Amino acid sequence: MARPNFPSFPSRPDVVSWWGKVHPSRIALVDRARGHRLTYGELDAASERLAHVLGGLGGGRGDRVGVLAGSRVEQLTLFGASLRIGAVLLPLNWRLAAPELARVLNDATPSVVFGEARFRAVAEESAASGAPLPRWIDLDAELPALVHKSQAPAGFAHVRAEAEMPTMLLYTSGSTGRPKGAILPHRQLFYNSLSTTTGWGLDSNDIAPVHTPFFHTGGWHVVAMPHFHVGGTVVLFEQFEARSFLEGLVEEKCTWTFGVPTQIAMMLECSGWERALGGLRFFMSGGAPCAPAIQAKLRAAGVTFREGFGLTEFGPNCFGISNDEATAKPGYVGHPMPFVEMRLRSDEGTEAAVGEPGELLLRGPQMFGGYWNAPDKTAECVDDDGWLHTGDLAMRDAEGAYRICGRKKEMYISGGENVFPGEVEAALAECDGVVEAAVVAVPDAKWGEVGCAYVVSKRGRTLVESELIAHVRTRLAGYKAPKSIVLVEAIPRLGSGKIDRNALGAAAREAAARGATR
Repeated sequence: MARPNFPSFPSRPDVVSWWGKVHPSRIALVDRARGHRLTYGELDAASERLAHVLGGLGGGRGDRVGVLAGSRVEQLTLFGASLRIGAVLLPLNWRLAAPELARVLNDATPSVVFGEARFRAVAEESAASGAPLPRWIDLDAELPALVHKSQAPAGFAHVRAEAEMPTMLLYTSGSTGRPKGAILPHRQLFYNSLSTTTGWGLDSNDIAPVHTPFFHTGGWHVVAMPHFHVGGTVVLFEQFEARSFLEGLVEEKCTWTFGVPTQIAMMLECSGWERALGGLRFFMSGGAPCAPAIQAKLRAAGVTFREGFGLTEFGPNCFGISNDEATAKPGYVGHPMPFVEMRLRSDEGTEAAVGEPGELLLRGPQMFGGYWNAPDKTAECVDDDGWLHTGDLAMRDAEGAYRICGRKKEMYISGGENVFPGEVEAALAECDGVVEAAVVAVPDAKWGEVGCAYVVSKRGRTLVESELIAHVRTRLAGYKAPKSIVLVEAIPRLGSGKIDRNALGAAAREAAARGATR
């Protein structure tokens, strides 16, 4: 008997259309800022209408579809539409200055950009910086009319998905050099959703918020796509404001959420945070180490707290941990998600021993498709055996649980000892009156390198340098404590929202040099 010729990959991985037909009345998407509540049937229909619009504009397989907008329903329906015609969604960072945006547009060359009027000026200014300005369609003033008059092109049908077909381009930011567009193929999205829902135990009863901008992977692939995979509900917040966010968690009956430590600290300043967070199945933290004191405060209030780790180029959800293990091993992110292989590579190129830090290497179907137009950059981080060299340092205990130590390039050596800035920043964050801290290395005649900490204080609080350093010494070994503290109103950030450590390092080294020459 002849064997059936099954495709090697699901030809229809966009499950929204399936949920829209089988469970059309289930709530898929809530846009709190605009008061929209879409069922799966409505989300499916809206995505289909936009697919007709894109087809009518001449869009098709491989074309980049830009979107320059906040967190709103159209972000999701444009992605659904792009999946159906084989186009590639290009979420653009509205925080970028015009020259930065111009570099992205020059590299990605979208055929059309859907945007909000408030961002039109920066798009036009980017054209003045040398970028070709594609056709602009205003999401509020033009798109509704296009949808109303749109007709499905003759022979319109969903494109058959293939494993390596790009679905999305997400640009990572850097302080220098050419921006890198990470290609996210169908394979990566499918396996990330499957492993996330399995590893984290998500199902159709889960309701989770998206409060991060859609030019980051978090909103898309930490939350939205895994939830659509199982028929859950996604709640959109236009921006993060601690009190209204906590209120929204309660009002929407969210079952879990995620946040960076700075956001957690802001929430803990609000009265009634225990009620909002204590009702969640779990709270996932990521982006930076979370101070042990904050973790303890959350757990004391009955919050099930977990730490996670991921990156645009892989996953992004790389680890899973049970509630019991998260409580027993604070600071650990747990075990590799389903389908993920991991290695810890020592400086000598061998496998790092248990309890020793090594560079985290990842391999599996959650791997990205490389960098757009940059095979040289792809080859720098993915070796011939298919391992992604993350540049992150991690260690593994005897039971196989991992903890993240920090970025390899951010680690510095003081008196022959390795110091991870994230560990010091977490200790500083425990100090009463500290909102945020960032630590960089500066040269030192005696120790080689020492830490310089930039600290933001809470409004109305006065911080004393010697007291901050003394506090760190009660939490960490003496060599890890920063030698100097700089109080600032804000810490500089890249377009992605990450700390601009290059700018801080340059400022710290310049200040140290001035001090040495006095």
